Amino acid sequence: MSTELSFFTSYGKLRIPVYRVYAPPLVGIMPIPESPFTGRENTLFAYEIDVEVLGENFLPAYTRGDNSHVVATDSMKNFVLRQALEFTGSTIEEFLDLLGRRFLQTYAQMERLRLSGRELPFARVTVPGKEPGVFAASGVLFNRSHSTYAVATLAFERDDSGSVSLLDHHCGQVDMELFKVTGSSFSRFVRDEYTTLQERVDRPLFVYLDVYWKYIDDQAFLAHDHARYVPAEQVRDLLQVVFHEFVSESIQHLVHEMGQRLLARFPQLAEVSFEAQNRTRDEIVASTTDKKIKVYSDPFSAYGVIRLTVSRNA
Repeated sequence: MSTELSFFTSYGKLRIPVYRVYAPPLVGIMPIPESPFTGRENTLFAYEIDVEVLGENFLPAYTRGDNSHVVATDSMKNFVLRQALEFTGSTIEEFLDLLGRRFLQTYAQMERLRLSGRELPFARVTVPGKEPGVFAASGVLFNRSHSTYAVATLAFERDDSGSVSLLDHHCGQVDMELFKVTGSSFSRFVRDEYTTLQERVDRPLFVYLDVYWKYIDDQAFLAHDHARYVPAEQVRDLLQVVFHEFVSESIQHLVHEMGQRLLARFPQLAEVSFEAQNRTRDEIVASTTDKKIKVYSDPFSAYGVIRLTVSRNA
C-alpha cells in the first residue's frame, strides 16, 4: 500500500553576527513630537542575520541524499559577511533587501528566501571632553546593551524570467520592559467563585512589550532619502510617551491607544501588532504614613498575555 506524501522544506543559517564599522549614517528622518531621534551615525552597525531558503528544488537532499541543489549554509554565512562590506545603505531593511536580491541573483538553486535581522544594540560610552568637567559620547568606544532591540524580516522570490520580487515584510521593536508606578487600573472585570484578584483603581503596571509594523508601500522603507522610513527608535519613544501619559483601564486599553497613536503619527504604515505580557509585581507591604510608599516582589510565575493587531482601513 503506497502513501502519497507532501512536503514543506526549508533550510538555512541562523544568527550570523555582522559587525560593520563606519556604515553610511542614517539621515533624512522626519522628526516626531514624541522622540528626539532624527538619525544615527552608524559608526557601529551590528546585527544578527538569519537566512532561510524555501522551496522544493532541494527536496532530493531529504528524500535521496542528493545535495546537488543545496547551497552550504557555511557559504551563506560567508556571503552575508562579504555583502556587509559592500553595503551602502543605512538600515537593517536596506541590508536585508540587498542580501535577498543578491542571494537569488547569485544562486539559481534558490527559489524563495526569507531573511531576518536582529539588532545587537551598543551605546556610546561617555568620556571626559576637552574641557574639565565636560563629558561627551566617545566616537570609538561602545557598551553592549541587552535591552530592547529592533528586528526586521523580508521575504523574496525569483520568477521564471529571473526577476526578484519582495513578497512580504515586517519590522519591529522587541523586548521592551516598562514599569509605570502609578496611572494604571484594572477593575470591573468578571468576578465569580474562582476570582481572587482584587480590583485596583491605581496600580503599578509592569509590561513586557513587543511591537511589529508593516508599511503600505515597500518603497517607504527602501527609499534612500529615508523621508518615509519609520525608525524603531521613534516607535520605542512614542510607545513610552503613550504609556507615560495615558491612564489605562487595562493592558488591552493601553496597547489600543498605542496602536491608534502609531497609525496617526505614521500614515505610511498599514498595520501595527502588539504582544504584551502582564508582569505586574505583587504588593507585599505598604507604608502606614505615606500611601505612595510600597514594596513589591515577584508574583506567581504564570503571566497574562495580550495580543492586538490594528490595521488601517483602505
